[in-house]
Amino acid sequence: MKMRAACIALLWALFTGVALPQPSANEAAVWRLEHSYWEDVKAADLVDYRALWHPDFVGWSYISPAPQREDHIADWLEQYTAKGVRLKSYSLQPTGSLAKSNVVVTYYRLTAIWTDKSGSSKPVVSRVTHTWLRTPTGWKILGGMSAHQAEDQR
Repeated sequence: MKMRAACIALLWALFTGVALPQPSANEAAVWRLEHSYWEDVKAADLVDYRALWHPDFVGWSYISPAPQREDHIADWLEQYTAKGVRLKSYSLQPTGSLAKSNVVVTYYRLTAIWTDKSGSSKPVVSRVTHTWLRTPTGWKILGGMSAHQAEDQR
């Protein structure tokens, strides 16, 4: 009897969408921008990359020793490019998001394959979160944080 009730509950959840909630329109728009972010990094397109950030941004990437403001947001990409390091490919795995009014918070795991001048490639797995704010000119990243993902946490 317990098994039958569990099966019915599972089927109900699957067929009503409870088990797999669909992202809101705002979340879907921001997830597209998260992919645009990494396409801009891959293309080393600093103009489009910088356009994603809110002027009041503050965030802390694993590359920075302390939180950074918007005026230093592209420093890391400029340093990578100057050394001949390029993003060859990436895989973005959404792990969660939340939309409230004009704010969307994203959480994801990123596997980035970086290639140096000699052609050697190195995968880096990290956890990323961004807080996006809808502005009159579109969605902008207001805050964020990233950290390397340890092998045993993947």
